[in-house]
Amino acid sequence: MNRRMLLALLGAAFGFPQLALGRQTHGETQLDDAWTAWKSRFLRDDGRVVDPEQEDASHSEGQGYGLLLAQARGDSDAFDRIERWTRANLLVRRDALMAWRWTPGAGVQGADWHNATDGDLFRAWALLRAARDSGWDVDAEVYLAIARDISASCLWPDPRAAAELLLRPSAEARAGSARVLLNPSYIMPRALRELGMANNDARLIRAADHGETCLAELAHTGRMPDWIDVTERGYVSPQEHDLRSAYDALRIPLYLIWSGRRSHPAVALARERLISAHKGQVVVARNLLGDIVATSDLPGYIAVKNLIACHLVDASTAGSPVRGPYYPASLYLLVQVADAESSTCAAG
Repeated sequence: MNRRMLLALLGAAFGFPQLALGRQTHGETQLDDAWTAWKSRFLRDDGRVVDPEQEDASHSEGQGYGLLLAQARGDSDAFDRIERWTRANLLVRRDALMAWRWTPGAGVQGADWHNATDGDLFRAWALLRAARDSGWDVDAEVYLAIARDISASCLWPDPRAAAELLLRPSAEARAGSARVLLNPSYIMPRALRELGMANNDARLIRAADHGETCLAELAHTGRMPDWIDVTERGYVSPQEHDLRSAYDALRIPLYLIWSGRRSHPAVALARERLISAHKGQVVVARNLLGDIVATSDLPGYIAVKNLIACHLVDASTAGSPVRGPYYPASLYLLVQVADAESSTCAAG
């Protein structure tokens, strides 16, 4: 059995549908147009994904998202450019993980060499998908090495149950036997499971399972924070961040639905919490007390709400679906991929 066939079987092992890239429908043409618009705004010719709202800085998250979207859209040219720039500029560590930020004119400076685990997770997953699903020439050792280093450096025992593993936001993030910093929106169960299967690494799969448990526990508290500390006593306010539910947390229902967990309690909570009193807008930030701090009508945020409600935004009637900053524009495209690859609403 060749590697491509083996990888295809691994992808099918969890029963996840794959994104069809055959004959184009009207919707597929619209998504290609949205992808083209995203590239024109955020992807430089050399493969650097930029965030104009952050002084054109580049982040490992953006490179990972860009790789995933390029693979999903069948754009091997963009994929290769993004990966080349990433290798040339963000692989400055002694492991296979990326520096989390690169600044024009300065490159990687200060603590920017620290990794951001979600960026590494999406890069590894995109490379795996490119080899397995797209048949592109990708060195398997690259994504396997990333997966090994995520497993070795970015997983930490839960202070409440040492056999369970938490996904750390960074290999350098604060973690001890009694208190661990957690960003719930970094938990992408499907990516963790597929990389765990590809690398025969039960730790990654266990982290995915426990991550879903943690998200359910947080949902039952009635809030889904951007950052939280996990202690022996449970969840407490993080030491380095405000306790709020905002832009980071918007990804949680997206990732869960993409992972086949549409009926997860965190998705149900998001369905309730995203509702705004203002027609055509969604809630994008709440404070510690749960009061609404910010709403938005940007298509990327609305797409997340509509994914939860099984009613996606039609790109032909939403204006430019990738208008606004990098983050909501990227969310819009990620939602489309998740919708194509996740279980139907009827299947739950």
